[in-house]
Amino acid sequence: MKELKTAICPKCGQEYKGVPALSRMDGKTQICADCGTKESLDSIGISKAEQDEILAIIHKHFGTE
Repeated sequence: MKELKTAICPKCGQEYKGVPALSRMDGKTQICADCGTKESLDSIGISKAEQDEILAIIHKHFGTE
């Protein structure tokens, strides 16, 4: 099994493992999945509070809390 690479998200500063997301801000910066999800939800007008709720559900479902 391939070991996941660890990186630091330039947007939030948190360490993460796995496949990065591509920032919608510039189309080239690799960011963590949470920041990628937040950027995506923000682009369709989802409030910050609801974004946090959605991420909590994702973390609970996939065991990433």
